[in-house]
Amino acid sequence: MKTNHYAFPQLSLRFVPIWRRNYMVWKKMAGPSILGHLADPVIYMLGLGYGLGGMLPQIGGMSYIAFLSAGTVCYSTMNSASFEALYSGFARMHEQRTWEAILNTPITLDDIVLSEMFWAASKSLLSGVAVLMVIWILGLSHSMMSLWIIPLSLLVGLCFAAMGLIVTALAPGYEFFMYYFTLVVTPMTLLCGVFFPVDQLPAMLQAVSFMLPLTHAVNLARPLLNGVVPIHIMADVAVLAAYALVGYYVSLVLFRKRLAQ
Repeated sequence: MKTNHYAFPQLSLRFVPIWRRNYMVWKKMAGPSILGHLADPVIYMLGLGYGLGGMLPQIGGMSYIAFLSAGTVCYSTMNSASFEALYSGFARMHEQRTWEAILNTPITLDDIVLSEMFWAASKSLLSGVAVLMVIWILGLSHSMMSLWIIPLSLLVGLCFAAMGLIVTALAPGYEFFMYYFTLVVTPMTLLCGVFFPVDQLPAMLQAVSFMLPLTHAVNLARPLLNGVVPIHIMADVAVLAAYALVGYYVSLVLFRKRLAQ
């Protein structure tokens, strides 16, 4: 019988045991993993925030390191979800053939892809919480509204996990991922308000930035850390959710085609 690669996903809670399996494997090396995901954004935040920030005036009524801290949270969650969906996801699918073993049970590919997406988002949630704790320790945010960064980190993780899984479904090998980081992740980091306000960009680049998900993540994180409700909160959340949902469906279609070969 011919498989319909474009069928809508059949969602169920069967993805939870797969998520738990990934967690149990990760738990054995949790310490180095957490340190690795925390070190890079914190070094950026402290090095640029205190070093470059000492030469810059306030931005939007806040110090540069406080401005940078919001971008760092989003940058950290994006990177964490992307690395997990790309490198670890590819290893489980292709190298370790974990997916092949799971598919010999009643669990479907729909469940596996959903579990990969939520597991990568869980890693990004952990990264977001770790960076938020550093922000609190440094006294860069004193608002209880900053706690909304926690669910935001999960949403951002789902968004970038879904995007990463699309690349994983297309990748012939690990080297392919460098194209994604060079052509997608790095431009987003530079264009989406992580290091400087988007309104400093030329009009054409501002339009490009508006279409990228990281911009909407930063638009939510920065006001929340300052204790202010984001101006376009529903629109920004909707964009991130749309990237996550569409990304999940597209990646599932691509995985169906790849594994059917």
